[in-house]
Amino acid sequence: MSRHTLFDRIYLYQYKVLKPRQFLLVLSFFVGILSGLAGVVLKNTLYYTNFFLTNGFTFQAITFLYLLYPMCGLVLTYLFMKYVVKDNISHGVSKVLYGISKNHSQIKPGNTWTSLVACTLTLGFGGSVGPEAPGVLTGSAIGSNMARLFRQDYKNTTLLLGCGAAGALASLFAAPIAGVVFVIEVLLMDLTMTNLIPLLISAVTGSLVSSLLMGKDVLFSFVLLSPFHFHETGYYILLGIFTGLVSVYFIRGSVWMERLLAKIPTGVRLPLAGVVLAMLIFIYPSLFGEGYTILKEVLKGHAETIGNPEFFGWMKNSPYLFLMIIFGLILSKVIAMSFTQGSGGIGGTFAPTLFVGVISGLFLSRGINLGLGSHLPESNFALVGMAGLMTGVMHAPLTAIFLIAEITGGYELLTPLIISSTVSYLTVFYFEPHSIYARQLAMRKELITHHKDNAILTFMDPAGLIEKNFKTVLPDASLGDLVKVVAEASRNIFPVVDAENTFHGIVTLDHIRGIMFNRELYNKKFVRDLMYMPEFFITPDDDMEKIMSLFQRNDRFNIPVLKDGKYIGFMSRATVFSEYRKLLKQFSEE
Repeated sequence: MSRHTLFDRIYLYQYKVLKPRQFLLVLSFFVGILSGLAGVVLKNTLYYTNFFLTNGFTFQAITFLYLLYPMCGLVLTYLFMKYVVKDNISHGVSKVLYGISKNHSQIKPGNTWTSLVACTLTLGFGGSVGPEAPGVLTGSAIGSNMARLFRQDYKNTTLLLGCGAAGALASLFAAPIAGVVFVIEVLLMDLTMTNLIPLLISAVTGSLVSSLLMGKDVLFSFVLLSPFHFHETGYYILLGIFTGLVSVYFIRGSVWMERLLAKIPTGVRLPLAGVVLAMLIFIYPSLFGEGYTILKEVLKGHAETIGNPEFFGWMKNSPYLFLMIIFGLILSKVIAMSFTQGSGGIGGTFAPTLFVGVISGLFLSRGINLGLGSHLPESNFALVGMAGLMTGVMHAPLTAIFLIAEITGGYELLTPLIISSTVSYLTVFYFEPHSIYARQLAMRKELITHHKDNAILTFMDPAGLIEKNFKTVLPDASLGDLVKVVAEASRNIFPVVDAENTFHGIVTLDHIRGIMFNRELYNKKFVRDLMYMPEFFITPDDDMEKIMSLFQRNDRFNIPVLKDGKYIGFMSRATVFSEYRKLLKQFSEE
């Protein structure tokens, strides 16, 4: 029995015993199990790879192997990508967003495992990125391909894709609520009961799988030591502004550096990135890998571990000079992440965002304590700083709030989390209207958004709406020739083109109705005397938002489509709005 025959039999059998809605819930459960297992596999491969390579090393007694490992990882990742994967799987969350927007939520089957291997090579060898984006891509690929195997439509495929992402993220953080909210905020799914229940099933299942196999301390956890006090409110507002500004640097700096690296040949880019990473890791050993171990130390009050004692020992005696060390780490983490990703390394921005958030919270609170003689709890500000950076970089305030709340095992910091996240979002949105995941897609107008109207327009394909069943006529044709064309035509518009298909204008049936039966004019009137040039036209490169705007601003029922002055066809108001209504119905169905 072939694999496809087995799936076909299951697909047919379920219709006898389950309703489609019930079967979707069953699928979400199995997607949660598989994506949870993917998270466990990813975390364990990273841990044991890192343990094998660095066993016996310490950040305080750095060795030169630390400086060589990241370059080795980048080279291995490059070879794996070029000779095995043969596809671009970097920026996993952006790839998932592209799949939803432009590929009918279809993700290649190979993505169910390639990101795990590539991320292990990059991050396990010390690349300064995170495992979450590869995990999300893997979980999304599991959900997408599960839907394909069981013949689900686009809407259910998108939902199961989201279930996979939620299950993977919940598995990595043991945070099911954050996993669900991440999918709704970042992957842009409507918050309906139809979507929410399967997402919850997958997220809880993924979290339980990881907790069962790995225990409670799955990836990153912290026990809150100091409660929130009302008089600290102003400082948390300031933290929101600061993390919002740091987020702008994070987004713009990483995009700029990756574009710069993309212009450099691979033979130069890989060693250059390796050297830069080696230098940064020598100065800040905490930049080696995902950095969660160091973050735990910082949250416990051991901030002195962030820098190389041989390099910074003379500065640590001065609290103000140590502030400069902390601020330098904020700047350096973004550079290290950008050089890792820009040179071909596979990993995400999730962990670097949390890292920079903790260090930003530490920097601000320690600076206030030194400057004003205050006693702000640095660990609390470090935790809330994570939420501020997540909000600013990912434009996902609810994900940030619930993730930190779940990490701390309670909601005692809920008020400062809301304050700083809100202020951070308002600050960064003034400079960057799109998240780091969506920025590139938005620039190419390939981004689906929460705005349902814009989302539907994103799914409409202009090329598929061009109608070509219009009879053309030559400019030098006589009225008699035109009448013969009219007799055979099914449309009442006649594009005028020459022998080279250059567009000269149109003739409408209404325009010639009064003279078309006057035979005396058949050889006296010519098309060039009857045609006129339309006020508007469309090109194949125009997006649907512009096309829809053209129809809304004027009373034209048909607009010609031209490319470099050459006639292609027409786009009609009726066809465009009919397609729009069909997609609207798909989006709106519960």
